[in-house]
Amino acid sequence: MILLSAQIYQCSDERRERALRDLIKKRQKPIALFIDDAHDLHSKTLIGLKRLIEVVRDSGDMLSVVLAGHPKLKNDLRRSSMEEIGSRATIFELEGLGSEKRKYLKWLLAQSVAPKTKIESVIADDAVAMLSEKLSTPLQFEYYLTRALEEAYKVGQKPVGADMIDNVLAKDINGLEPRLTRQGYNAKVLAELLNAKPREIKSFLSGQLAAGRTQELQSELLAAGIPL
Repeated sequence: MILLSAQIYQCSDERRERALRDLIKKRQKPIALFIDDAHDLHSKTLIGLKRLIEVVRDSGDMLSVVLAGHPKLKNDLRRSSMEEIGSRATIFELEGLGSEKRKYLKWLLAQSVAPKTKIESVIADDAVAMLSEKLSTPLQFEYYLTRALEEAYKVGQKPVGADMIDNVLAKDINGLEPRLTRQGYNAKVLAELLNAKPREIKSFLSGQLAAGRTQELQSELLAAGIPL
């Protein structure tokens, strides 16, 4: 795809589409375009991708676009205003670790320690339990486990205890703002979605907004398919 981009980058829109279509036809192979962080794509970009797929299809070839992103992407595609795109998309949801969090953590530790090293000698069971309770994503496990091991090494603590885990974990790790951010909804996106002022959104996320208005915003988020 880098080769394709290099050859069509400076073309006009129509010439760019024609150049891409001709390059795909020349290779005589189906093409897949993968886009990460797709929850940040503008609706006009999604419409443009749909048109690109149609241009290639009309020439007798195949272009598939795979979008990967936070749950916001799924919610956006299911909005009535995005029906033109969403109705043509197949959505796959990757579930979290769920009840397998402790098992994943043990596996991660096993990949990190020297052969024949007992995990219990590296991290105490109560520390493993706390990590499993507080964290939810592989990225979180890797980040906070690394921090805990580094800090424990500095003070000579072995195995790593629950007190060290408590020290390195962000105090608001499961607060409203972090949870919404992990779904793809930062303060700017929320302000646009809820048609609210940025200052009001900041108060809402910090729990300082009036109870009545807080309830209104929570109801709007739930109606938009955003779990709280």
